[in-house]
Amino acid sequence: MTRVCIIGTEDGAIRADLLAYETARSALAPYDLAAPFENAIAVDTVSLGAAVSLLNDLNWYLVRLARATLVRDRSISETEWLSRELATRIRNGETTPVESGDYLKIYGVDDGRLVEPMYAARTVDGVPEYDLRDVSDTVVVRVTESEFGD
Repeated sequence: MTRVCIIGTEDGAIRADLLAYETARSALAPYDLAAPFENAIAVDTVSLGAAVSLLNDLNWYLVRLARATLVRDRSISETEWLSRELATRIRNGETTPVESGDYLKIYGVDDGRLVEPMYAARTVDGVPEYDLRDVSDTVVVRVTESEFGD
């Protein structure tokens, strides 16, 4: 299973915003929608390729309504997410899962919502600790070098 998570903008309601469009509603209809974070929706797909294809189908809406799209493929990592760009590069064979873990975007989780991301490089000790504020949890997202610090 590969999970796709779409995170809405600060001033929107991603579920309602996406489902307001017939084409987006049709693309999401085969899936059970979950809400892993505040103002986010997630669906489980059968593979990394299916996840990337779904995001490509929704692209017009995502560039207007989402602040981030994440993909988690358990064959790559049980706990870490991939940016959409990195997931696409892995799917296309442009990089390998092993090569994908150097650059990280770490979100804090505060009261169920993702807060200000911290960019960090993985060290020999692993994932650096999130230190921008006190949070109850973190979400680690692997990103491409070009996305690092955006």
